[in-house]
Amino acid sequence: MVRPFIVACFALLVTMQPMLAQTVAEQPAKKAPGILAPMQPKQFPVNVNWKVVTMGGKAASGDVPTMQLDKQFRMRGFGGCNTYSATAYPMARQGFAVGPVAVTRKACDKALMEREKNFLLGIRTSAQWEEKDGFLILRGQMGEIKFQRAL
Repeated sequence: MVRPFIVACFALLVTMQPMLAQTVAEQPAKKAPGILAPMQPKQFPVNVNWKVVTMGGKAASGDVPTMQLDKQFRMRGFGGCNTYSATAYPMARQGFAVGPVAVTRKACDKALMEREKNFLLGIRTSAQWEEKDGFLILRGQMGEIKFQRAL
């Protein structure tokens, strides 16, 4: 008598298991009061066109440098006179590393070439990134480069 009862309870449990699992999965996870949820790492905004707003605290003007990073970590853009490309790696804790930069060899006036050189050096030596208030900010040895979204 006990054995058929146990078999019936087991069969009922097996049939109801998917419904119970779904009910448990739908319930929000309960947190203990005073404990914060773990922070989710920020994702670098890929496939977005960016243009420089400020570089080293100075406003950009004229043909401003641009940047885009695709999902394969290929960075490309316009430096102010020439186009460039490199491999860039967003890293843990909002770190940022850029490999060697390839640049076309168009000649422009001396001031523009100097500004482009500073921009490319600033990107190459970037160590941290942050997305704040719709701006992308790269920080490194050359100071801060602030970008805004471009079309």
